[in-house]
Order: sequence, then structure tokens, then C-alpha cells
Amino acid sequence: MSVTKNEEGLAGREDRSVYETDEPVRYASADGIATITLNRPQYNNAQNSQMTYALDAAFRRAVDDDAVKVIVLRGEGKHFCAGHDIGTPGRDVNKPFERVNLWWDHTNKPGGEFMYAREQEVYLNMCRRWRDLPKPTVAMVQGACIAGGLMLAWVCDLIVASDDAFFQDPVVRMGIPGVEYFAHPYELNPRIAKEFLFTGDRMSAERAWQMGMVNRVVARDELESATYALAAKVAAQPRMALALAKQAVNHVEELQGKRNAMEAAFAWHQFAHSHSELISGDRVGGFDARSMAAANRRQEG
Repeated sequence: MSVTKNEEGLAGREDRSVYETDEPVRYASADGIATITLNRPQYNNAQNSQMTYALDAAFRRAVDDDAVKVIVLRGEGKHFCAGHDIGTPGRDVNKPFERVNLWWDHTNKPGGEFMYAREQEVYLNMCRRWRDLPKPTVAMVQGACIAGGLMLAWVCDLIVASDDAFFQDPVVRMGIPGVEYFAHPYELNPRIAKEFLFTGDRMSAERAWQMGMVNRVVARDELESATYALAAKVAAQPRMALALAKQAVNHVEELQGKRNAMEAAFAWHQFAHSHSELISGDRVGGFDARSMAAANRRQEG
């Protein structure tokens, strides 16, 4: 039985999540390249906390392995990642985990504190940890990269997408101003970022490449070979030089205000949760996943 959105903020509620995935993230390493694979294809790799903590452990494993020069992040199945888990049998918002950032446990906290503490831990701060890890990362994106999936692709240094990939952040229709790792104006021209958010429409891989969000677009059957060819080329460079080059570029983004912008956007994100709950009794504005699926089908048509 899944935990409903209205139940997730109730202090002390018994965790009722069921894990259908024994291995939500797979790890492999060869020839200086670590491969981290999101492994919930039956749910289009939707992120529950189990997956998020497993992903963090996999990134740590890759950083700690001196043989690894580059990390490839990919998704098993048809889609890279459909976003945050908002309704599968493995949804686990009430489940405590051994935390990796310095925020307290969210599970027994009332009101807005529940969401604020949880999303600081599993979304905003984990994503910032992954962005800052010293080894180059390459996202290999096929199919859908939606909402929370954008955060996983955007923390990577390079993105290679298949020609059938698409990117989408439709959370404005849920009453929320954008996903927690709010990198939109840095990944896209600000006017394009506004259109992306205001409409919630899909952005094709080709359009994302034109906007500079994606490094390369290749045919679906060439995606894996193209991604690993790029990763191998990067892996041939000196490790320390790669780390310093990455730090230098990331530092420029910080000078441009990226971290401060995210802090403000995260606060507005949390205000939106509280506002939606006051209006609809639901932290995501009465959002129905079936409505999202229907909207996507209309867009395909």
C-alpha cells in the first residue's frame, strides 16, 4: 500500500512502504569508468528515498576508487528518470534513513518542517554534493527526463541524449515553482527557462542541445557507444587536472549566484507546499498523476 500525499506530513505515522526493488541502483566499473544505473524501470526510474541514498553511496564508491576517472549515470529501461516517486508501492517518504547531510530526521516532524527537512536532505543537498564531487560525471539520457530526473542530469558535468529523449518540468501545474535543485536559469536562457516552467511542455533533445543544456544528441542505438566514447576520452586526462577544471567552472557558477539562487528558490518551493496544503489539503495542489499522463498523451498527439 502506498502512502498518500495527505498522509506524508503526519507525525508518528507508521511507515507502510513496500520495497519492490532489491537493487534500486546498480554499480559497475571498468577501464577507468564507473557506471551507476538507476534500476526501477518498472516505474520509469522514479526516485524514492531508497534509490536516492543508494545513488549517494554509489557516487561515494566511485569517488573512493582510485581506478575510476569518470562516472556515467544512466537509467535502466525505456526512460532515464520520470522524477520523484509520488505514488508507487515503494514510496517511502515516512521511512527514516541514516542521513548524509546535517539535517535532522524528518519523519516525526509536524507541518512544513516535515517537507523542509526531508527535501533539504534527499533533494537539494544531495544534488549539490553530487555536483561538487571531484570526478567528471556524464549523464546518458534516453526517453523521459522529467522534474526530479532533471536534477540528476543537471548535476552531471556532461549530458549525452538520444534523439528520442525529452526534458520536462511540469510542476507549476502542481502549484510549485520548479524542482528543488533549481538550476533552470543556469541550464537555459532565462526567457527559455520561463517558457519551460510556465507551459510545462516537453523540450526535445535537439532543442535542449540548441540551448546548451545537452552536449551531444545521437541516435538511440548509438547512445551507449557515444556516451562511453566521450567518457573514455575524458578519462584519458590527468585526474587532478580534471578535478581542478571542474572546480574552476563550478566556481564561476557560484560567483554568478547559483547557490544563493537555489536557496531562495527552495524557500519559495516550500512556501508553495504550505500554500497548496492550505488551499487543497494536499501539499502538491491536488495533483493527480493520471492527469499528468493524460496531458503527456495529448502532447504526443
